[in-house]
Amino acid sequence: MSGQDQNPQKNGSEKTTHFGYKTVEKTDKASMVASVFHSVAQQYDVMNDLMSFGIHRLWKRFTIDASGVRPGNKVLDLAGGTGDLTAKFSKLVGREGKVVLADINSSMLNVGRDKLRDKGLVQNIEYVQANAESLPFEENTFDIVTIAFGLRNVTDKDKALRSIYSVLKPGGRLLVLEFSKPEHEFVNKAYDFYSFNILPKIGQIVAKDGDSYQYLAESIRMHPDQETLKSMMENAGFDQTSYKNLTGGVVALHKGYKF
Repeated sequence: MSGQDQNPQKNGSEKTTHFGYKTVEKTDKASMVASVFHSVAQQYDVMNDLMSFGIHRLWKRFTIDASGVRPGNKVLDLAGGTGDLTAKFSKLVGREGKVVLADINSSMLNVGRDKLRDKGLVQNIEYVQANAESLPFEENTFDIVTIAFGLRNVTDKDKALRSIYSVLKPGGRLLVLEFSKPEHEFVNKAYDFYSFNILPKIGQIVAKDGDSYQYLAESIRMHPDQETLKSMMENAGFDQTSYKNLTGGVVALHKGYKF
């Protein structure tokens, strides 16, 4: 993909990282990402539907189906934002199960909490503000961890993957749903045009914040491609890693197990 770094974790010095196409201090990135999501939180769901033409709902449904979730499971919906996956998992794990909606951003977490409570989903959901790089849970806690459209915003992705591995139970599984590298060049070019010419304009009109959506487009380009992310998961300890391209590789669902 044009402009995409195949291994952005290794670029620059150990003290810098990427914020979109900019190089910033690692210590600054979390607060910069936070300001983006504080800004877009209230319009996040509307923008998701507009940006993806509603297809994000199909990607998330595919993720739920691939998770193998069962009644009684404990699920961590990491970077869960406004709670789309949490809502579905809550119904599937039932009264004996539990879903933790975790997000580093308080604005996103508040929007998610309000939305889920409005739907009457209260009995088996917990809300935790947490950094993916240092999860505040005991080892071997969860049967399933999902992170949908959140890993690319994490400063140290390798550290986050190790943290996720730690909190999974033996036999547990991680599912990473994330924008990735389109399989065909014509899709790649069309996607580039849409991302950098159309998306920020929609963001400006609907969310009154074109800059944040410019960053989100750039962050997609800087995210590791399918094979790189698969290798990163393996390096973090995951077994039987695999990925499935969705919508021609615009999005990919990665899966890995802890044994």
